[in-house]
Amino acid sequence: MRYNLTTAYFLWLISGFGALGFHRFYLGKTGTGLLWMFSGGLGGLGCLYDLITLPRQVREANLAYAAREVVGYENYSQGSGFIPHMRPSETPERVILRLAKANNGMVTAGEVAIEANIAIEEAQRQLDNLAKKGIAQVRVRSSGVLVYFFPEFSKEDTDFVD
Repeated sequence: MRYNLTTAYFLWLISGFGALGFHRFYLGKTGTGLLWMFSGGLGGLGCLYDLITLPRQVREANLAYAAREVVGYENYSQGSGFIPHMRPSETPERVILRLAKANNGMVTAGEVAIEANIAIEEAQRQLDNLAKKGIAQVRVRSSGVLVYFFPEFSKEDTDFVD
């Protein structure tokens, strides 16, 4: 656990029985910490409220911290909200293979460009590289559309003009 009840009560005590709101800053409640600091703990009423509810506040802060860890959010600051941990994006080749698997072995450059968020020329180049390696075959549909065919992901071999 990140937050400790004893520490929270200690900060509550040294901040004038909660009037300065140090315990609220500790629990990540910056907004109400400032409110407590400038209003003397809401004239003492907020201090009494915190005395009674501090165990629940520490539990909630620990749950929120654990949730951020599970979701993969790091660099969290109360003022700016969640800043997601950057994950490396999929390579175009991986996007192509995922699409081929989902589409019975057939992929077009347009599909790859949309899914990988790359230019259609780059998608075409990536598909051509896979065809040169022998992983894919270039086929033409009866409608004239170029389709890259991945036999390992296909259940059947139809609808092509050789």
